[in-house]
Amino acid sequence: MIELKDINMIFGMGTPDENHVLNDLNLKVNRGDFITIIGSNGAGKSTLFNVISGKYTPTSGKVTFEEGDVTNLPEYKRARFIGRIFQDPLLGTAGNMSLEDNMVITSKKGFKGLKISLNHKLREEFKKELIQLDMNLENRLSDNMGTLSGGQRQALTLLTTVLSEPEILLLDEHTAALDPKNASKVLELTCHFIEKYSLTAMMVTHNMQQAIDYGNRLLMLHKGQVILDLSGEEKKQLSVDSLVEKFHTINKDAQLSDETLLT
Repeated sequence: MIELKDINMIFGMGTPDENHVLNDLNLKVNRGDFITIIGSNGAGKSTLFNVISGKYTPTSGKVTFEEGDVTNLPEYKRARFIGRIFQDPLLGTAGNMSLEDNMVITSKKGFKGLKISLNHKLREEFKKELIQLDMNLENRLSDNMGTLSGGQRQALTLLTTVLSEPEILLLDEHTAALDPKNASKVLELTCHFIEKYSLTAMMVTHNMQQAIDYGNRLLMLHKGQVILDLSGEEKKQLSVDSLVEKFHTINKDAQLSDETLLT
């Protein structure tokens, strides 16, 4: 589906501040994968998503989607088939607009065949979808987004992104800024939508146990490379301790603590 071949991402190349963030990285994402991604700060997790989404063009290497070369395809064009949700719940919605106005923007892709204007039929479609969130938002269509909590806004961002029918969903620590109750709710909705709509998804998380418990594949990034790619029974048998042990087996001289992995 999506493949990254020999990807290098170097910032400030040729300057004293040169930073080689992704280092000959290779990765193939298969349709239907739900991949969890962990790694310490600076491992390249967000940069990986920026390369996949088209925000960054790699210094070298090739990005393909369905065997077509998209290495130089800009972010706004990749947005047709890539959905991305960030850590900050304020980034996914327009706070100075109503809930229904936010949804009508997404409806251009999410509700095929309907005119992009607010009408009774469209509002009923919105209400039907919002019921899934179990947050009573179906009765608050005219409310300003600024009146919603961070958890409600992130849940709405998740819903509208899913309804835009992305080929791949990038979740960039999308529950990290929420309180435990809302984080749990948004993660529950995430798994529900991925299963319901048979989505391909990649989720960066700072929580190793979460990375083990969810998805069918687990990646660990370190110094811009994929150093672990676990799936099947090997992933099912993982524990946090065994995952840390695998890291130290690969990097015998590393001084990376459990706490660093979780940041």
